[in-house]
Amino acid sequence: MPDRKLAIVTGASTGIGRELARCAAEDGCDLIICANEPEIEDAARDLRSLGGSVEAVQADLSTEEGVLALWHQVGAREVDYLMANAGLTLGHAFVDQEWPRIHELLGLNIQGTTLLLHRALPRMQARGQGRVLVTGSIAGFMPGSYQAVYNASKAYLDSLSYALNDEMKEHGVTVTCLMPGPVDTPIFDRGDMRDSVMGETSLKDTPEHTARAGYEAMKAGKAGMTPGLMNKLITTFAGVIPEPVLARMNRWMSETDRDEPERT
Repeated sequence: MPDRKLAIVTGASTGIGRELARCAAEDGCDLIICANEPEIEDAARDLRSLGGSVEAVQADLSTEEGVLALWHQVGAREVDYLMANAGLTLGHAFVDQEWPRIHELLGLNIQGTTLLLHRALPRMQARGQGRVLVTGSIAGFMPGSYQAVYNASKAYLDSLSYALNDEMKEHGVTVTCLMPGPVDTPIFDRGDMRDSVMGETSLKDTPEHTARAGYEAMKAGKAGMTPGLMNKLITTFAGVIPEPVLARMNRWMSETDRDEPERT
């Protein structure tokens, strides 16, 4: 149908991204979904049951080639909603992390997201309309001991989103930053953090609730959304608590037994 909106969702094979895609499908959008794993095809089959067109792209968005492969799939079509959700976390001490994994995280969370925004926003600006959602994190408000690169990457995304929203809103385009706390998704397994306090807590939010809050905030053109009262309090107090204390708090949440130094 020609009047259906087109939504792009990255990191849509699991977790928040898959639920964001579901929100868009239920809202009557056609979809282009992307992830760097075969499960993206399973997600596409599931979403097609809701009606509308769903195109799946398996691409590594930590590379320029992967982002351009996704953008090639878009072609000349106008994008109504872009949900840049794909991201990685990485646990353990910085000196114990392997450089290829750090490089991949920076490529996906920062470079890939930035490149995708740089492709989509000029087209939205020329059209005079569009909605963007970037998945940042409350982690961007605190130094991330034992999760240092991840928190730094989310600080970048949080800042970038708010800046771009200020630049774009006069052109009829809004950029919303979704800043959740811990969410029960496979990201903790992929980041080797399942046995941390953060990974084991039963207080994690659900992907469904997080995605719904982000999707509705994006549609409303809000600059930012932090789901959950506790997460809102954390972001508020992060502005007044000294950084060394915040770093120690993050260490308590992210450190695992495997990170404790051996004692003789």
